[in-house]
Amino acid sequence: MAEKHLFIICGEASGDLNAANLVKAIKQIAPQTRFSCVGGDFLRKEDAEIIYDIKGLSVMGFFDVLKKLPAFFGLKKIVLDKITAQKPDAIILVDFSGFNLRLAKAINGIIPVIYYVSPQVWASRAGRVQTIKKFISKMVVLFKFEGDFYKKFGVNVDFAGHPLLDIVKPSQEKNEFLKQNGLAQGKLTIALLPGSRKQEIRKILPVMLKSALLIMKTFPEAQFVIAKSTQVDWEIYNNLIKNLNLNLKIIEGKTYDCLNAADFALVCSGTATLETAIMQKPFVIIYKMSLLNYLLYRPQVKLPYIGMVNIVAGKKIIPEFIQFKAKPKEIAAETVRILNNSAQLIEMKNALCQIKSSLGEPGASSRAAKIITDFINK
Repeated sequence: MAEKHLFIICGEASGDLNAANLVKAIKQIAPQTRFSCVGGDFLRKEDAEIIYDIKGLSVMGFFDVLKKLPAFFGLKKIVLDKITAQKPDAIILVDFSGFNLRLAKAINGIIPVIYYVSPQVWASRAGRVQTIKKFISKMVVLFKFEGDFYKKFGVNVDFAGHPLLDIVKPSQEKNEFLKQNGLAQGKLTIALLPGSRKQEIRKILPVMLKSALLIMKTFPEAQFVIAKSTQVDWEIYNNLIKNLNLNLKIIEGKTYDCLNAADFALVCSGTATLETAIMQKPFVIIYKMSLLNYLLYRPQVKLPYIGMVNIVAGKKIIPEFIQFKAKPKEIAAETVRILNNSAQLIEMKNALCQIKSSLGEPGASSRAAKIITDFINK
């Protein structure tokens, strides 16, 4: 695929990371490929041309979308103008479905549109599958069940496997990480993963911190680590932990090292649940949004669970504490119960092992790159 020009659009940190790994893999197949991107730091490190930086673009809930509508309309115009001027060989949409599906409609088949990391149409607003069938030339999905779902509707789809299998690896040995960050070896260590959006962190981290204080009543020697997102300012975290009598460290940009060091984790629903599953760490899922957003969102979801690990498993293998059930007292009680039950810990780890196996083999980004380059070169 010599001297092809690909235009990539993502909108959040996880999409930026997946897109960057895809770019790296495409370059190995076709080194002359040029990339123009709506992206962030991960894509920038791959020497892609960033036409719009995504920092501050991610949204959480209907009302946050409304507030940012002018920014989205502006971005759509910028992207369409660039596409018209540059005439790329293909568009690659990465997740970010609210924006990307509307963009695909606007492009309307003028240029081939490939979608990598599927919108969760199997969970909510299933009607979007018809939009995908009409405006998306090729779907490349991360989960086998997604491939089966799209085939039923006649969508051109391929299953590549999950790129997290190649990404989720600690950078340090556990004891070295503990020592470097002033944490004790041999103490119960609990990781807090409150999300990568500032709105999530403001809603979810206080619940996690209150839960941690209650957990300490049973395990007074416990130590806690917050896995800080590089996308969110320190001030937000520091304001939330003020005056807390908690053995706590905030560690930036080292989520996998935090998980590797942990015996247990409190995890925000989303990609982090799969990361924790791949690291084979027992955990509970916590999620909370504004009441109005929840009342608008919940009726659209047709599945009994919201955690990806439970969706992939097809049953509840990890406890979920969502919205009204996200109560520190209940979260702490369940955490203590699991930690004190060695049989359940083993059962949970075995279930997580099966989840990891179901994500496919390592090398998903390379397989996705081959699917995409083969499609473009037809």
